[in-house]
Amino acid sequence: MIYRLFLLVLLILLPTSLPFLLTPTATSSSSLLAKPRRPSDSQPTTPSSNPNFSKKQKASRPFRGTVVPSSSSTTRAKKTTFEGKIGGRGLGVMEQGKERKGGISNVSRLKILGGTHKNRILKSPDVYLRPMMGKVKEALFSTLRSFGLYAPSSPSVKWLDVFCGSGSVGLESLSRSHKNSGGGVSVFVDFAEDCCQTVRDNLALMSFEEMGYPVKSDAIKALTDPVSAGITSVSKFDVVSITPPYEEVVYADLMEAVCNSPVVGEDTVVVIEYPVELGSLPHVVRGEGENTSTLVGVRNRKYGRTVIAIYVADPSGRMEGAESRPEEFISLK
Repeated sequence: MIYRLFLLVLLILLPTSLPFLLTPTATSSSSLLAKPRRPSDSQPTTPSSNPNFSKKQKASRPFRGTVVPSSSSTTRAKKTTFEGKIGGRGLGVMEQGKERKGGISNVSRLKILGGTHKNRILKSPDVYLRPMMGKVKEALFSTLRSFGLYAPSSPSVKWLDVFCGSGSVGLESLSRSHKNSGGGVSVFVDFAEDCCQTVRDNLALMSFEEMGYPVKSDAIKALTDPVSAGITSVSKFDVVSITPPYEEVVYADLMEAVCNSPVVGEDTVVVIEYPVELGSLPHVVRGEGENTSTLVGVRNRKYGRTVIAIYVADPSGRMEGAESRPEEFISLK
């Protein structure tokens, strides 16, 4: 009798409770197995919104016979004499843009890695430099090739090399572009006249005098007011590379200048080198003014203590392989 009564109650309650039992709750297995949502591209960051980017960074580097800015913490190290010591230990601090002392060389001689002038040795200016490392430069151009640049059927590449030093990055572009299309344009920006003269010498060395020229200018001015700085031959660049001395710039200012630059247009690739001490640049950046570009991060790779961030400005979606990758823009310390 009790058993029959239990079955009757169960038959009455089951239809009303069934939908509840079949509906997944917050702790159901279906929600636990759901994939995490990726960050949205629709919420860009302004360069000044992160206080870490709005100040100069402490990014000391070991002595290499190259640039260690005077503001670096390594200035506290005991300085030694320069006589008889080439390239590495005991050199003390050498400030970027300052004339090299006799007998002191820059980092190992720079050379072109690909294109019509592969293995060509480049001249270095008589100031201390910390140029982009060879392995970093090779990785960068490999990524750009995956975007369709430097392909035999692609047009020649127009490159703006900011903080150019000897010009090795922009010259690399000319060598590779010349091999595939027979053309190419590179404009080099540096505030040191010695660097500008070295770029002229290297252009002549590679017979590229008609394909590029240096501009002696502050980086911010060259980006925001290129005509007055002397950049008149190109209205929009395909690639803009910014490889600054880490401790002498404010990255928020640089990125704001890029976002508001008239030489940055749809699908312009923006390459920014920064120290791992900065953590990570934001994934999406938009300038604070009107009619500014939005930079969408597509690569953010660490090479030792150097990080290369690659953005595409106002991406049209036509650039193959340059998809948004928010998962790469995390702290790399």
